[in-house]
Amino acid sequence: MNVTIIGAGLGGLVLARVLHVHGIAATVYEAEASPAARKQGGLLDIHENTGQVALEAAGLTDGFRGLILEGHEATRILDRDGSVLYDEPDDGTGGRPEVPRGELRQLLLDSLPDGTVHWGHKVTGVRALGGGRHEVTFAGGATVTTTLLVGADGAWSKVRPLLSDAEPEYIGRSYVETFLYDSDTRYPAAAKAVGGGALLAPAPGKGIQAHREKGGTLHTYVALTEPVEWFGDFTDAAAAVERTAREFEGWAPELTALITDGDTAPVLRPLHTLPVEHRWDRVPGVTLVGDAAHLATPNGEGANLAMLDGAELGKALAAHDDVETALAEFERAMFPRSAESAADGNELHELLFGDDSPRGLLAMFAPEGQ
Repeated sequence: MNVTIIGAGLGGLVLARVLHVHGIAATVYEAEASPAARKQGGLLDIHENTGQVALEAAGLTDGFRGLILEGHEATRILDRDGSVLYDEPDDGTGGRPEVPRGELRQLLLDSLPDGTVHWGHKVTGVRALGGGRHEVTFAGGATVTTTLLVGADGAWSKVRPLLSDAEPEYIGRSYVETFLYDSDTRYPAAAKAVGGGALLAPAPGKGIQAHREKGGTLHTYVALTEPVEWFGDFTDAAAAVERTAREFEGWAPELTALITDGDTAPVLRPLHTLPVEHRWDRVPGVTLVGDAAHLATPNGEGANLAMLDGAELGKALAAHDDVETALAEFERAMFPRSAESAADGNELHELLFGDDSPRGLLAMFAPEGQ
């Protein structure tokens, strides 16, 4: 079996690792020049029935446990005036421990044989050759031919068009990403507002979400429901900050500081999704995992589902001599699983940013009588 994986994100790496555990070689091609080419995001909460299942299949549970940041499962909901509406400490009994995404990715990379990942290979095109074989072309003109091609290449997948005409569509909402460093010393009011884990301060059409990371770093996503053109040119960082902060005029200063006092230039993150029920007819020799298959509204499940996809695909390939049988089995399970999660994500965003926010969100976290 000649397995070619496009993309060295968590889904592609879990797939390569599970295949390795079962004695099946795979080659991963990644556009980035090296593992350190860019920051790999913030914290991930790894869920019991998805991400943790995948890491167990990869034989990496002990390594994963060593990355957990104790106390970071705490959650608090604040009103726009800074008053605490809900506060749940991390008592160690939660099922979604937090780990740094970059460290988890490195754990997966270290678990693979040397040379498994080929860095600096940006895909420019793919084409079917017949009989389940495909050719992948990289920037510079190099090509590879494979009998099993897996697109783990994210939202703007180059592999997806082999299977589906669907393209990501903007949902009408974007995040503005900011960082505050050494917050306990430099920004004590903001640090106190965020607490030890996650902060949610939602309102109709907007909100501030933050998470405490290592070293007192506060990692913030500011949500605004606006056309993507509204956000303008983010090359002018000061103007972007001012435009974003203006939408939170009158909010508590410890919350707006997460926008105005950022230690890095703000980054615009427009949110795109594929159709909730995205699926395709079986095409020989190719499939998708993660966001390439089911890009959805963010709800904490994206990375977890990508890892589970990789693990389930790897196990199916190991269990069946016939590749097409394995791919069909994998896709039959993935389609409803990802559709359910995507629908849940849409419901969560309605609770966060709909007309009834934050009351609906509070009802979800603290049902009546609790």
